[in-house]
Amino acid sequence: MKRRLWSFPGGVRLPGFKELSNREAIVPFPIPRFIVLPLAQHAGQPAEPLVAVGERVLCGQLIARPAALVSAPVHASTSGTVVAIEERPVAHRSGIPQRCIVIESDGLDEWLPPNADEQDPWRTPAKQLVERIRDAGIVGLGGAVFPSAVKLTPAKPVDTLIINGVECEPYITCDDLLMRSRPEAVLRGARLLLELTGARRCRVAVEDNKPEAAGALEQALAQVLRDDWAADMAVVQVPTRFPAGGEKQLIRVLTGREVPSGGLPFQVGVVCVNVGTVAAIHDALFEGRPLISRIVTVTGDGVAAPRNYEMRLGTPIREVLEQVLREDAQDMRVHIGGPMMGFALPDDRAPVAKGTNCLLVRAQPAETRPAEAMPCIRCGACVEVCPVRLMPQQLYWHARAGELDKAQKQHLFDCIECGCCAHVCPSRIPLVQYYQFAKHELREAQRRARKAELARTRNEQRQARLERQKAEKAAKRRSRGKPKRDEGAEAAEANGDEAAA
Repeated sequence: MKRRLWSFPGGVRLPGFKELSNREAIVPFPIPRFIVLPLAQHAGQPAEPLVAVGERVLCGQLIARPAALVSAPVHASTSGTVVAIEERPVAHRSGIPQRCIVIESDGLDEWLPPNADEQDPWRTPAKQLVERIRDAGIVGLGGAVFPSAVKLTPAKPVDTLIINGVECEPYITCDDLLMRSRPEAVLRGARLLLELTGARRCRVAVEDNKPEAAGALEQALAQVLRDDWAADMAVVQVPTRFPAGGEKQLIRVLTGREVPSGGLPFQVGVVCVNVGTVAAIHDALFEGRPLISRIVTVTGDGVAAPRNYEMRLGTPIREVLEQVLREDAQDMRVHIGGPMMGFALPDDRAPVAKGTNCLLVRAQPAETRPAEAMPCIRCGACVEVCPVRLMPQQLYWHARAGELDKAQKQHLFDCIECGCCAHVCPSRIPLVQYYQFAKHELREAQRRARKAELARTRNEQRQARLERQKAEKAAKRRSRGKPKRDEGAEAAEANGDEAAA
């Protein structure tokens, strides 16, 4: 049955370059000698270490616990010895080192014994399933790396579960190959999430340029529906247009619903989960396997044989490059992610992390100096392609002038940083970089304001406490019938109390 689809505003059609890496099966990448596991592989607070230098750990062992509600644990991705807990380079656009746990592999890859007490997921209460998902360290593998346990407990009831297999960024094919090779895991995990979220229907979205993935899912779905005729599940092919894989854009395409400005999908009755995340949830709940690896697309004209690898988290990217680069490769630039929303790798010593979906290796152009941006000509092309209906040129002017409050009023934080505006800009203005800078400055201003407000509140509480103590002492003196001392003595005592506080 043909299902109705809606459209989202803007967007661009891009060459996919998918054929470079989608013709070969996924293969495991060798486990390196040293594993480097950042404590902040997720949105929110970094995890807190539970191990010490010199301690032996097993694969799958919990080595860092979540530090807050929005946080996620970290597990050892192979067996070995903890040799350091220190700051190391990480794959982040800021280039700032982060605290990491470094494990020297013993070459045994010995796993932690399975937990025999875990119940069948189909017979486990939803609350316990969410706890198991949290304990497995699962985060969104589509790029946001938001802790999945938080996302799967929406603040209000939802009716639709969307499984996002719309891999719209050029070059990246890790989700495509996952859907082709493990469609049963995707659909079985999705069926369980229907129960967990209480949604009535599930839609597995795939771009129409991935016929093999759609076919594999359709075939697997036929078996799922035979086993469970009551499930309302369907595979839906959506038009290929960037950024159709954006959460809000995909919700619009499949349901016609608009997530409000500054809002979240559950506010329109939807939970949206990436296919890689669903497969990881399946492995955690049905196989007891925490998130210790992920599929990574390694592609580009600098790679001898582009393909997808199953990589252990913590694998140093330098070791990956040593094995995959062409022999004649020189002056290569490495991107984490695709050319639209990815970023240049600041240091090849950085490890593969939960959010690393692609290593894009391309030759440096002959002219390495970036083309100089020209003045905005107000052509309006950026407005036409913005998928969030923003006014990119106005955001650019406000950001450039330091008028951050005006940029915020123009819904700056609704920008998904897809890069469509910069892609079509004839003046070659790096628009997204201006938006990222403005967002950072606004967040820092908000952080400073919160810090100042906290300091003010603490000072007011301290002054109130001193006044209260002074009043209590005066009351005690009166109750004992002692004569009141002169004002100089009381002032000296008050000053002494304040200095002690």
